Amino acid sequence: MMPSGDKPARELLDFYLEAGADALIGEQPVNRFAAGEPPAAPPARTPQPAALPPELETRGRAAPPLAPPPAPDDAALSAREAAKNATTLEELRANLDSFDGCALKATATQLVFADGNPKARVMFVGEAPGRDEDIEGLPFVGRSGKLLDRMLAAIGLDRTSVYIANIVPWRPPGNRTPTPQESQICLPFILRQIELADPDVLVCLGGPSAQALLGIKDGITKTRGRWFTFDTGKRQIRAIATFHPAFLLRSPLQKRFAWRDFLAIKKALG
Repeated sequence: MMPSGDKPARELLDFYLEAGADALIGEQPVNRFAAGEPPAAPPARTPQPAALPPELETRGRAAPPLAPPPAPDDAALSAREAAKNATTLEELRANLDSFDGCALKATATQLVFADGNPKARVMFVGEAPGRDEDIEGLPFVGRSGKLLDRMLAAIGLDRTSVYIANIVPWRPPGNRTPTPQESQICLPFILRQIELADPDVLVCLGGPSAQALLGIKDGITKTRGRWFTFDTGKRQIRAIATFHPAFLLRSPLQKRFAWRDFLAIKKALG
């Protein structure tokens, strides 16, 4: 059992980990873009603290110097080429996994590509994975994912009958919102993913997803519940925007509007 005096320290470490501060550094700044090994840390001048939790003890200790990220224009061009060259979802995942044009890849634990049935008639697309998704490598597995599962069940669907992905497949540090540049770099991959999955109905979860995929400027409150036409690259399909489950957890009174949207999705699927 952990001594009572260690509990505040452990809670502080858990807070730092949740915020994305998962690397240990020394007192002197280190240029990790420079070639060669980083300089050794100076000798400790104070007694060593107690052992850190494993997740903080092992992460970030001996990371090699990071290569400078490519220029945004070069990264966007590389993303379009990598996405276009994929002829299957498996190839697209492999191309995305080897893509180094988005800086989020360096801070995320792993790629979060998709979940569910790629042959499903309906595809849901959110914005970016969170901490739970980053750990498990699957989209919508945290609290918002559990709510999404209940919403799907209410209209007779589950993860075997839907396909789920995100605009950005890597978790931003501290669960921050992806920058417009990060979203634009990743956009060719999700567009190709939709084209290869070829669903009958596309559901944008949240305003950022609707704005990126449907090209609209209105916020989600004005957009939700409206039907749009989306060109998959193969054909035109119906698309609708609704509230992101994470928003519904913060604003439960809005669930009645999301319920109307899900009933419209059920009707569209026949």
